[in-house]
Amino acid sequence: MKQLGFGLMRLPTIERDDKKMIDMDLFKKMVDLFMESGFTHFDTAYGYHGERSEGAFREAVVNRYDRDRFTVTDKMPMWHVERKEDLDRIFTEQLERCGVDYFDFYWLHALNERSYRKCKEVDAFGFLERKKQEGFIRKTGFSFHDSAEVLNTILTEQPEVDYVQLQINYLDWEDEDIQSRLCYEMAVKHGKRLMIMEPVKGGTLASLPPEVSALFKAYAPDVSDASWAIRYAASLDAVDYVLSGMSNVEQLLDNILTMRVLKPLSDDERDVIAQVIDALSECRAIACTGCGYCLEDCPMRIAIPDYFKAYNNFVMFGEPERWSSFSTFRRLGEKGGKADDCIACGACEGSCPQLLPIIEHLQSVAQLIRDETDDE
Repeated sequence: MKQLGFGLMRLPTIERDDKKMIDMDLFKKMVDLFMESGFTHFDTAYGYHGERSEGAFREAVVNRYDRDRFTVTDKMPMWHVERKEDLDRIFTEQLERCGVDYFDFYWLHALNERSYRKCKEVDAFGFLERKKQEGFIRKTGFSFHDSAEVLNTILTEQPEVDYVQLQINYLDWEDEDIQSRLCYEMAVKHGKRLMIMEPVKGGTLASLPPEVSALFKAYAPDVSDASWAIRYAASLDAVDYVLSGMSNVEQLLDNILTMRVLKPLSDDERDVIAQVIDALSECRAIACTGCGYCLEDCPMRIAIPDYFKAYNNFVMFGEPERWSSFSTFRRLGEKGGKADDCIACGACEGSCPQLLPIIEHLQSVAQLIRDETDDE
């Protein structure tokens, strides 16, 4: 049975003293519904909900259910690790926050090429193995955000890990940056079992543009957009767990209905998803193909295709994609030129095979960033 995992990074919240706090009463109700439906796995991390997720898990699950009735994943925040001693300190703190004596699954959190170098410097993988031998961890692994090539390096050098947690959904499956398919195939090549994160892409695939959602409704009128996305991830052979960050009872019940009696996607359903992917592509505000020719002569080193991709996601999906898009904008601005650094030299437009008005589009991106920043 494929397991639905309750991701504890988008829990229901309430306003209290001008702050968003976790709605513990509603969260407990959702936990009870989740458990009553036969699902038992929870996924938390050190930094989720402003470092309140682990404590909420303790209150809603650990304090109310016997330890043998649930499993939990927690993760080492490598961005907080400066030296080897930090690993033990943070791990001990997480055990206390969660109120458990051991973790069923424990990952190194959000590895990429850069953070993997730090892992090697502090022997983080050796730390996982020691904790496993001491009985504090049942299964080891890492969550991952980088290329299949980097994943191959990690799994070649660290063959002892049990699991890999990957971002997989139908929109990212062939994405050249996220490389969901390539990473999935690489993990399978190394014989690893998988947990899937972001199957609904942070809620994006649960709130499709109406004209795109209509393609799903024409085939299955009573099936939610989110259900299609969950089934897509769960239909992969090497997947044991599909994690979903559920914020309300409606989302929870929809996911339970999808996963309790899982039906792998048929060929006809895969064709419908292919149509949805094509339709989403046509909804883009900027018809950039990501070829990268515009980058060759840009004197300001602006990552133009990446800015356009994040802008398109925001325009198509709105609020569900806000965090991801603006995280991308910040990252790009730190690595190279910002969108509003454009000096309108025109070198990019002379190189664009699509003849896009790149300067005008960059102004739109820069204005969006300014407008949204001013509202914060």
